[in-house]
Amino acid sequence: MISRKVFELDYLILLPVMGLVSIGIVFIYSAGVTAGGAASDEYVRQIVWAGAGLAIAVGLSMLNYRRLHKFAPYLFLATLIPLLLHHERWLRVGGFGLQVSEFAKITTTVFLARYLADTRGAANSFARFAVSCAIVAAPMALVFIQPDLGTALVFIPILLCMTFVAGISKRYIVFSVACLALTSVLTVLPFWQTFILRSPVPAIEVLSNARLVKVIALSLCIIAAIALFGFLRYRKKYFFWILYAVAIAALSLGASYGARGLLRNYQIMRLVVFLDPGVDPRGAGWNITQSITAIGAGGLTGAGFLQGTQGYFRYLPEQSTDFIFSVFSEEAGFVGGMAVFALFLTLFLRLLRVMRITSDPFAAYICAGLVGVYGFHFLINVGMTMGIMPITGIPLLFMSYGGSALISSMIGIGLALSIHVRRYTQLAA
Repeated sequence: MISRKVFELDYLILLPVMGLVSIGIVFIYSAGVTAGGAASDEYVRQIVWAGAGLAIAVGLSMLNYRRLHKFAPYLFLATLIPLLLHHERWLRVGGFGLQVSEFAKITTTVFLARYLADTRGAANSFARFAVSCAIVAAPMALVFIQPDLGTALVFIPILLCMTFVAGISKRYIVFSVACLALTSVLTVLPFWQTFILRSPVPAIEVLSNARLVKVIALSLCIIAAIALFGFLRYRKKYFFWILYAVAIAALSLGASYGARGLLRNYQIMRLVVFLDPGVDPRGAGWNITQSITAIGAGGLTGAGFLQGTQGYFRYLPEQSTDFIFSVFSEEAGFVGGMAVFALFLTLFLRLLRVMRITSDPFAAYICAGLVGVYGFHFLINVGMTMGIMPITGIPLLFMSYGGSALISSMIGIGLALSIHVRRYTQLAA
């Protein structure tokens, strides 16, 4: 029975992943070679984690993923409680460090998939979306206060992808996306004025004035209350859309003001140098500048293995983790970068295919969440190495050095493989 399931595995999921992991190990070794000729042993540990991850993925593919439906709340709590009790990124177990937030992405995906599957026939779409937001908000908030803004943001695409596939009304999803986008803009504008424009703009200065923010927020709430009354009384659609737009503005304004108070100095500077690396070229802007230099130096075919200067002379920070794509691009060039893009694209397309053809909504929602996790990591990490996304400390999954990220990612792959093997079977476990 097990041997038959091995032949039923979707190797167009497994092979791209193993290709990315192999590339990662090779260039983790390259990133560890210094000008003095010494190499770190990070690549050795990555090989061990890759072997363990592959064994876990194949092992999970042999198990029926539907058993997770019963245990999803307990798995969710198993990652939520350590995040609540340990307000730091790492949980130390003996001599081994475990980054619980990496596993929380998977357990949150599974738990949210269970909720969405169990409420699939519910008529109240808003209630489903509100509860989904609450499920995701718990681990997201705990990760944010560690502090780990980058990992906290990963929970947003999990929510959006899964609720979209679950058929929740698009107006709620668009509302959330609009709030996130407007909050981001309103958060960044005062920093742009202070560090880059360096001249006062009255409209922007309002955003930093607590009293004016309260007055504007109160005014928006009054307008929203009038629009709500008008909609309930006359049932005219334009009242609803006024309420919709004003609510986005009010929530975004309040959230942006709160975000500026919560952001730490280094996070603020990451946003500033994303807008203009020249503001602090030898400080916060150093990472982006050196990464762009490394990628540009790779040209079409790259400088060759172990021939990259940015990594060899340690100009790149965190070059085996956050900036592994920069090391790879300098040595493999544009052609190598396109190969990595092709491997990720193959993985995403296969996950979407499994999501589309499976007969189990629970399985489809899990696949949607995995696409959100893997896709967000890919877009943000590659984007930040190219200077088109702010630096958030998000690794490039399957390639960056790190045991927790690699093992948790392989667990997700194992679930996808298990779903593919049982894609046409009935819903009974």
